[in-house]
Amino acid sequence: MKAHDGIYVDGAWRPAAGTDTIEVVNPADEQVLAHVPAGTAEDVDAAVRAARAALPAWAATEPAERAARLTALRDRLAARAEEIAETVTAELGAPPKLSQTVHAALPVAVAGSYAELAAAHAFEERLGNSTVLHEPVGVVGAITPWNYPLHQIVAKVAPALAAGCTVVLKPAEDTPLTAQLFAEAVDEAGVPAGVFNLVTGLGPVAGQALAEHEGVDMVSFTGSTAVGRRIGATAGAAVKRVALELGGKSANVILPGADLSRAVNVGVANVMSNSGQTCSAWTRMLVHREDYEQAVELAADAAAKYGERIGPVVSARQRDRVRGYIEKGLAEGARLVTGGPEAPRERGYYVRPTVFADVRPDMTIAQEEIFGPVLCLLAYEDTEDALRIANGTEYGLAGAVWAAEETEAVAFARRLETGQVDINGGRFNPLAPFGGYKRSGVGRELGPHGLAEYLQTKSFQF
Repeated sequence: MKAHDGIYVDGAWRPAAGTDTIEVVNPADEQVLAHVPAGTAEDVDAAVRAARAALPAWAATEPAERAARLTALRDRLAARAEEIAETVTAELGAPPKLSQTVHAALPVAVAGSYAELAAAHAFEERLGNSTVLHEPVGVVGAITPWNYPLHQIVAKVAPALAAGCTVVLKPAEDTPLTAQLFAEAVDEAGVPAGVFNLVTGLGPVAGQALAEHEGVDMVSFTGSTAVGRRIGATAGAAVKRVALELGGKSANVILPGADLSRAVNVGVANVMSNSGQTCSAWTRMLVHREDYEQAVELAADAAAKYGERIGPVVSARQRDRVRGYIEKGLAEGARLVTGGPEAPRERGYYVRPTVFADVRPDMTIAQEEIFGPVLCLLAYEDTEDALRIANGTEYGLAGAVWAAEETEAVAFARRLETGQVDINGGRFNPLAPFGGYKRSGVGRELGPHGLAEYLQTKSFQF
């Protein structure tokens, strides 16, 4: 697979400062796809300098022009959708259909939404005897994960550009090829040199250098809570803006009287999608005691259908981590309904779709983010017990509530400590704010709330 052997800085591909490279591996067959530069602190410095130099002109650009560049970017991503999908399948292992319908298509919609927001947002407003200006934060260091490689890039870069910020992107080392395609699309869209820059590299080297760089005004990071804490501490010491989209352990609460079959089947599909590598996945299914065993049977049947349809997880390290959690669940006494830690194939980083029953709220698998195709079923006694269990983790990113009456579901959802809740299978909305409570992060992505993260305010009093 073709890959650039350099970094994208100041509108051009250039050699990296060092000679070290990162090996990109296909998780489905363990074959090496390509090598990309392992960027250094020197590379990050060059990218930040380019972004700072480009900032005054881009910040002063009329919103309509920024919207036009984002529209062009949306169109380039749409035109390259097939290539993007093939690349995501190769380096992430996502099944082709998922790569086409989600990994390639969703970023097009998000980029388009920010083109519209850039054109429509009121960058000036009157408030009493004041004029309030919404101005770009400055240079943004964007550090993105591998699980939705293009979507997470667009969810950070598009609002930053719409706001008038310039960007240095450090993508995940497991999926850098998709990031290179994005850089090509940015170039084709006519975004001025230096406004967007790409440095591939390892987190402890390039990522840390980006987070610590004095020329970066804001760090936007998506990834683990542990790394997010370190980035938050670094940003706090420098008094710079930070946005953190971190882990999740979301609850799927099925209230008595809900359509049990639909709730369970949709819930299983939610967990198994993208091989369970979704921070907002509903990995804890809470069912009333009277419906519990029926729900266990339904979940087992639904999960079994994913045996040949599910893709691998992204790496050997991730495979071993997920299997370790499955073994931990068995050791702590959870009942294995289907799946297990055994390898389903001789090659590739595959994990069996796994369902645990009789999971207690204090078990490791009910408290920690597994990030794999593993579902935990927990029984509750009444509504207050369900609420206690649902809110009983350090996370609060997403969730779902099912009930016979929408009003009942909404009443329960209002009490959940989480950033998003789907009511009776509500559809994903790319304009709704995405982000979490508690240790699931700081700030929001997507839609107008996502744009606001990259703006700061100034007021004139008359």
